[in-house]
Amino acid sequence: MASAIPVRLEARGLGVQLGSVRALDNIDLAFEGPVRIALLGANGAGKSVLLRTLHGLMKPTQGEIAWSGEAAPPRGQAMVFQRPVLLRRSALSNVEYALDVNGVRGAERAARARDALARVGLAHVALRSARTLSGGEQQRLAIARAWALRPRMLFLDEPTSNLDPPAAAEIERVIGEVHAAGTAIVFSTHHLGLARRAGAEIVFLHRGRVAERTPTDVFFRSPRSPEAASYLQGELP
Repeated sequence: MASAIPVRLEARGLGVQLGSVRALDNIDLAFEGPVRIALLGANGAGKSVLLRTLHGLMKPTQGEIAWSGEAAPPRGQAMVFQRPVLLRRSALSNVEYALDVNGVRGAERAARARDALARVGLAHVALRSARTLSGGEQQRLAIARAWALRPRMLFLDEPTSNLDPPAAAEIERVIGEVHAAGTAIVFSTHHLGLARRAGAEIVFLHRGRVAERTPTDVFFRSPRSPEAASYLQGELP
């Protein structure tokens, strides 16, 4: 669904101050092309704040975010939250509304909405009220709504949090489908199995800083930072 020209995202000296808390501190990161990045770290490490800042929902107090490539924000990227906000309408209408807001009209809007639902396995509930769906179905609907916009980069905040194993497995499958279509994926998680299977690289955050960025197999076999080693041993919450 994504186009052929990759988008590049670069954070330079990124910092976010929340009251007396330094949520992000001098973050330098660059993502280019169809990456699969898992953000790991203890509670309060800054994973969600980083995603929201890259997405544009939070304004950095220092540094900058630079995008380049074919599709710059807002249409070049999208985000799905841990607890998706769904409209009081059908699953199909939720996706169509997002497309309409982004200027997609008529037959194309209907076709793209139905295609997105089919891709996440929700075609059979297209006309059901979104808020009556199960937690896993609601999360897949939120991903479908974002995916229908054809972003070059998709941010996912704890996409399998509070889901039972079958629902979590479906979300993992959908993440794979989105990435296979050419979309870059950056997701936060506490689920080490998901990070190991769905992430090609790990960005490990500790107290608002990037402690390491490592290929996934290397990270789990031999983490390069003492903080990551402690995390994998269960010594950080």
